[in-house]
Amino acid sequence: MAITYLKRGKSAAEKAQADVKVQETVKTILADVATRKDEAVRELSAKFDNWSPASFRLSQAQIDEIIASLPAQTLEDIRFAQTQVRNFALAQRAALQDIEVETLPGVFLGHKNIPISRVGCYVPGGRYPMVASAHMSVLTAKTAGVAHVVACTPPINGALPAATIAAMHLGGADEIYILGGVQALAAMAYGALGIQPVDMIVGPGNAYVAEAKRQLFGTVGIDLLAGPTEVLVIADDSADVEMCATDLLGQAEHGPTSPAVFLTTSRRLAETIEAEIGRQLETLPTADLAGVAWRDYGEIILCDTVEEMLAVADDIASEHVEILTENPRYFLDNMKNYGALFLGARTNVAYGDKVIGTNHTLPTQRAARYTGGLWVGKFIKTVTYQRIESDESSALIGEYGSRLCAIEGFMGHKEQCDLRVRRYSRQPVT
Repeated sequence: MAITYLKRGKSAAEKAQADVKVQETVKTILADVATRKDEAVRELSAKFDNWSPASFRLSQAQIDEIIASLPAQTLEDIRFAQTQVRNFALAQRAALQDIEVETLPGVFLGHKNIPISRVGCYVPGGRYPMVASAHMSVLTAKTAGVAHVVACTPPINGALPAATIAAMHLGGADEIYILGGVQALAAMAYGALGIQPVDMIVGPGNAYVAEAKRQLFGTVGIDLLAGPTEVLVIADDSADVEMCATDLLGQAEHGPTSPAVFLTTSRRLAETIEAEIGRQLETLPTADLAGVAWRDYGEIILCDTVEEMLAVADDIASEHVEILTENPRYFLDNMKNYGALFLGARTNVAYGDKVIGTNHTLPTQRAARYTGGLWVGKFIKTVTYQRIESDESSALIGEYGSRLCAIEGFMGHKEQCDLRVRRYSRQPVT
C-alpha cells in the first residue's frame, strides 16, 4: 500500500487544545442560562450579537412585513427548494411503517412511529444567512409530524435576516426568535423568553453550538454533533483540476476551521491542485475564510489504487464526499462511512446544501462511522408494544420467564411471571 500525504492539516493535539477552550466557555454559558434564564439570555445576546429587543420573538405582523419586503424571485426560489426537500422527506417518511406481528399463537408484538412533540430548530447566521438550514430542520420536522417547532436564528450585523425568517415561516415554524449561539440553544432547552422547554434540538452551527448540543444531550435530545463543515473530494485522472479546486474551496469558505481534503490516484492532480487553489483564491470573494481553512486544515493525499482511496476515505469518514472518478458507482457500492455522497461531476455539495432535496445537516468529526444525517426519522420515536390474547401463550412465556428471572435473582420479576402461570395454566409453578 502506498499512501502519500503531500499536505497535512493541523494535528489532533492542536485541535484538542482548541476544543478545551470551547468546552469551558459553553459550560459557563449554559450554567448561567439555567440559573438566570431571561436575564442571562438577554445579557448574552447583547454581548455576542449586540441585540436586545423588547421581544426576541417575531410577531405575525413582523413576519408578514418581512416576507412582503423580499423580491418575488427570492420567495419563488425558497419555495422551489422547500418543495424538493419536502418531496424527499415525504418519501422517507413513507418508508417508516408501523408493524405488528404474531410471534406465537395469540402473542402480538409491534412498533409505532410517533413524532416528537416539541422541537427546537437552530438556524445559524454569523457571516452567512443560512437560509437552507431552515428547510432542513423546520420543514423536515413538520413533514415528520412534529406538533410544535420553535426556530431560532441570530441577527446579522444588527439586522433581521429576512430570507431566513421567510424560510422558517414557509417551512412551518410555530414560533420564530431572533436569537443566536449557545444562548439560543440554552433558552430552548431550559425555557426562557417565553419559550416552553423543547424535547429535542436540531440544526448545524459552529464549534460552540456543537459543544452546547453535546452538553445539553440528556436534558434534551439532539440530532447529531454537526461541527465545522468538512469536504472530501475523491478524484482520479479523469477529473479536471479546476473542478476539484472549486469544490474544495466551495466548502472551505464556511469557516477557518473547515477541513477540505483532496484524495486522488492522479499524481498530475496531486501536484497541480495547490497552484490551482492559489489561483482561485486570488479572485474568490470569500478567500479570507477559505484560504485560512485550506492553509490550516487542507490535505492532499495521493494513493496508488482505487481500493486504497476507499480505505482512506472510510477512515476519514467525512461529512461531504464528492466522487469525481470514472466509476463513481464503485464508491456508492463499497463506501461505508460518509455523511452524504455526491456522485459524478454533474452534482456537487452546493446542490445538497441548498436545493436538491437531501438534508444538509450531516455528521462531522468522524461521526459518520456510527450515524447518518438529519432526516424525518430523527424526529420520530419508534416505540414498541406487546399484547397476549391466548391463555396458553401467556403461561408458556411465563414459565420461561420465571426460570430466566430466577437465574438473575430478580424474584419480583419472577413473581410477575409466576402469577400469570397460576392464572392462565393448571400446571404447578416450581
